Amino acid sequence: MSRKKPYQHKKKGGQPFVQLHLWFIRSEAWRSLTPTARALYVELKARYNGGNNGNVRLSHREAAEALNTHRNTVGRYFTELEEKGFIDMMEGPHLGPSGIGQTAKWLLTEYPGADMKPARKTFMGYGKEQMPRTKSVQARHKKQDGSGAIPTRKAGTGTKSVTPKADNPPDPRTENRTIIHLATGRGN
Repeated sequence: MSRKKPYQHKKKGGQPFVQLHLWFIRSEAWRSLTPTARALYVELKARYNGGNNGNVRLSHREAAEALNTHRNTVGRYFTELEEKGFIDMMEGPHLGPSGIGQTAKWLLTEYPGADMKPARKTFMGYGKEQMPRTKSVQARHKKQDGSGAIPTRKAGTGTKSVTPKADNPPDPRTENRTIIHLATGRGN
């Protein structure tokens, strides 16, 4: 007669859990989230069962109760998760046919959708956008052309060539006045 070992009895699986991969929590987008937005994502992910992505439901009231916050403040955390690419709203909250309110349906971009399209993972592109490029500035030093003109740049006019005048030396009185004018910031 064989005796069953105690650990072989009634073993039907462990408790449900939420798994966060290292590549996920090390992403720049995850690190930039507020702690409450992270907790909200964990609540959304706890409602994901592997086949209901795009149909994950969590109302503001339920989220506020789970996060121990006021229901009017939870909206900003949903918005933060949406802006950083962790979730997408598939269907907004609305009144159903019988007049009973329906909560929004959320898609976790970490997983493939219900239509089995590949995972979007839009949060992985967060922070990698390049800053908008400024207008290109002309080189500060250019070679002189054969005429002896030195190209200079004036504000708002692009480039303009100025020919130096050797026969008229600059007047020292006007140079000093210009220097004083620039130093004091006053008019002539």
